[in-house]
Amino acid sequence: MSKVEKQPKDYRFVVFSDEAAKFSFLTRSTAKSEETIKWTDGKEYPLVKIQISSKSHPFFTGEEKIIDTEGRVDRFKARAKKAAALKAQLGNKVKKAEAEAKKKEEKAKAEK
Repeated sequence: MSKVEKQPKDYRFVVFSDEAAKFSFLTRSTAKSEETIKWTDGKEYPLVKIQISSKSHPFFTGEEKIIDTEGRVDRFKARAKKAAALKAQLGNKVKKAEAEAKKKEEKAKAEK
C-alpha cells in the first residue's frame, strides 16, 4: 500500500491584509494569490486580501456592530412600537367594556 500525503508541501510565506482595519500579518500558507506586497523586512510576498480579521471581528474587538441595510432595524423597531401601542389600546378597550358590563349588571340588579 502506498503512503498517502495528507499535508501540502507548497507552504510559503504569505501576507494577509484586512484593509478595512488597516491590519496585515505574515504567516505561512498555501493560499494562492496573483498580487504581491513588500513587507517590513524588505522582501516581497504574495498578498491575500481578507474582509475580516482579529482586528475587525466583533468577537475579538468586543464591539458589537449592527449593519443596518436599508433601515431594516429602524422599520422593525417602528413595527414593534406600533404593535405595543395597539396592544395597549385594545387592552384599554377591553377594560372599558368590562367596566361598562359590570355597571349594567349592577344597574340590572338594582332595578330588580
